[in-house]
Amino acid sequence: MKRIVLWMLVGCLTAAVYASEQIPAGHDLSVDQIVEKNADARGGLDAWRKIETMVWVGHVDSANAPEQELPFVLALKRPNKTRFEITVLNRRAVRVFDGKQGWKVSPSVMGSGEVRAYTPDELKSAHDEQVIDGLLIDHQAKGVDVALDGIEKVDGHDAYRLGVKLPSGVIRHVWVDAQSFLDVKVDRQARGPHGPVTVEVTYGDYRSVNGLQIPFAIESGAAASGKHDKLTLDKVTLNPPLDDMMFTRPPSQGHRNSASVNAEVSPPALPAMNRPSP
Repeated sequence: MKRIVLWMLVGCLTAAVYASEQIPAGHDLSVDQIVEKNADARGGLDAWRKIETMVWVGHVDSANAPEQELPFVLALKRPNKTRFEITVLNRRAVRVFDGKQGWKVSPSVMGSGEVRAYTPDELKSAHDEQVIDGLLIDHQAKGVDVALDGIEKVDGHDAYRLGVKLPSGVIRHVWVDAQSFLDVKVDRQARGPHGPVTVEVTYGDYRSVNGLQIPFAIESGAAASGKHDKLTLDKVTLNPPLDDMMFTRPPSQGHRNSASVNAEVSPPALPAMNRPSP
């Protein structure tokens, strides 16, 4: 009996030591406090609630691309509409999601490619995205549950690791820097050629855009791979007027969409503009 009690005591001490490693002294905030501080650090709940549309203009560097610094334009509109255009070898690739359905066009050597519907996995992922403000802002209103898993090092700094459960049941994780309280990393599951893989996305080079903190450097790639795609923002525009037509099914066989982005941006070789995914 004494031996059983001794092993129970050892187990409790081990758990206590492990917990102290996961949540160091001075980082004893509740999950609600972390989420609140994150919102404040990013510019405040009220400011984010006023953002209905957003446009990113920048370029992507990828080890899998035929050339470097591929120009892109990303348009976002609440509640969950996205349009992503990227120029590759002077041809446009387009991905559009209207909140319910998604389509994509990959240019061919002969010109514009065929319009294809999103795959079931792509459609599920698009439905899970929280465009404009991410997973933590107003998470309760979005039906997103957040729990504190502990603290881990990200690039040498302590970061709160939050477990995030989406309305679809999908589990993701968000790392919030323990000092700045800005998002520094998120992960998600994706289907790879040999089965499910964990994709990690890291955020850096935060800059103020009309009082909101926006990451101008974003890297993404499979956690087990050393190859990451780097997305660099050149300009961010808040609340530009975006016609719903630009989020509809793209035209096929070379016909151009008449919708345009009436914003103070200079899209690269395109009149208009799904968050890029690895």
